Amino acid sequence: MRWFALSFAALVAASPAVTQPPVGPNSRAEAVKIIAGLREIVSPTGLQATETIPIGGIQQVVSIRSQDLRNPVILYLHGGPGFIEMPLDWWWNRGWDEYFTVVQWDQRNAGKTYSASGPSPTATLTPERYQRDAEEVVQWARRRFGKRRIFVIGHSWGSILGLRLAAQHPDWLHAYIGMGQATNGPESERRGWAWTMAQAKADHNEEAIRALQAIAPYAEGTAPVPVPAILTQRTWLGHYGGAAWRRPGGGAFEGAAIKLAPEYSDEDVRNAFKGQPAVTNAMLPQILATDLSTIRTLQVPLILLLGRHDINVSSNVAKEWFDQVRAPSKTLIWFERSGHHITSEEPGKLLTSLVRYARPIAIAAGDGAPEE
Repeated sequence: MRWFALSFAALVAASPAVTQPPVGPNSRAEAVKIIAGLREIVSPTGLQATETIPIGGIQQVVSIRSQDLRNPVILYLHGGPGFIEMPLDWWWNRGWDEYFTVVQWDQRNAGKTYSASGPSPTATLTPERYQRDAEEVVQWARRRFGKRRIFVIGHSWGSILGLRLAAQHPDWLHAYIGMGQATNGPESERRGWAWTMAQAKADHNEEAIRALQAIAPYAEGTAPVPVPAILTQRTWLGHYGGAAWRRPGGGAFEGAAIKLAPEYSDEDVRNAFKGQPAVTNAMLPQILATDLSTIRTLQVPLILLLGRHDINVSSNVAKEWFDQVRAPSKTLIWFERSGHHITSEEPGKLLTSLVRYARPIAIAAGDGAPEE
C-alpha cells in the first residue's frame, strides 16, 4: 500500500497541471463595470448623473450623486490647481450620498472638463477666472436643485475659492467647510521648507539638503516662488510624508484610484492631467503667494477639517487663522492620522464629521429629507 501511495503521488506530480480560467477582472472596462454596479443609486428619490453645463464661456462637467434629492447639496471644490477629485469619488466618498446631494466639479483645464472643452486659453488660466467659475457653479447648483443655500467644501487650492465664496456670498451658503485650508500662503510655504530641511538633515540626506539649499531663501519677500523651486520643495516634502502621513512620496493611492473611476472613460483618464502643467505654470506661484489671513470676519458658519500632519498646506497656520476669525459659529476638527489627503487617509471620520457638524445646520433651516 505504501508503494502504491508513493507511485500515485509521483504520477500526480508528473501529470500536466489542470488549466484554470483566469479570475479577472481582465481589463479596466471589467473592473469599472464591477465598481459601477456596486455603487449604482437605485433610490426612486435619488439621482446619479454626469452633466455638462456652460460655465465661464466653456462646457464644464459635474457629477451628481444623491440617494434623496431633498437632502442638502454639498459642492466639492477640488485642489491643485489642475488636480481632480471627481474620479476619486468611488474610493473615499461612499456614504456621502445618503446624507447629502454631492456635486463634484472638474475645473477648467482638468479631467472631464478638459475632455469636453479642450485646453483653455492661457489668458483664462487666472485665479480670478476660476473664482468666477466657482460662483457660476454655485449659482447653477442652487437653481438645479431648488436650494436657497448649499454647502461648499474646499480642499487645498479649492479652499481659496471656497473661503472667498464664503466671504463674498454668505447668503448662498449654509456653511463653509475648509479642508487643507489655505490661509497665509507664504508663511505656509516657509514652514514647509523649514520642516522638510529638518527632516533631510535628520536623515543625513545630502541630496535633499543640497536641493533645498539651492532654492533658499524660500518664499521670502514679496516675489512669487518660481515653479521649479516649488516643485523641488514639494518633491522632498512628499518624500518625508508631509503630504500624506507616513506615506513617503505623497498620496500615490489616489493616482491608482483614478484609473478605476466609473465616471471616467478611457479618454478621460488619459486627459485627466493633460491641462495641469499649463495651469501650474500660469497660476501656482500666484496662488501660493496669496494671503487670506486678512479675512477676519465671516457671516456664515465655518467648519475646518485639518490633518494634524499636513505640512503641504500648513494646518498649524490654518489653526492660527481659525483662532482669530469671527463667524456665527466655528468648528475645528483635527484628523490625527492625516496629512493633506484627509479624504483618503481618514474617510470614515470625514463622513461622520460632515454628518455631525454640517448636516444639522441645513436640517435646522428646513433643508433635508426627514430622518428615518
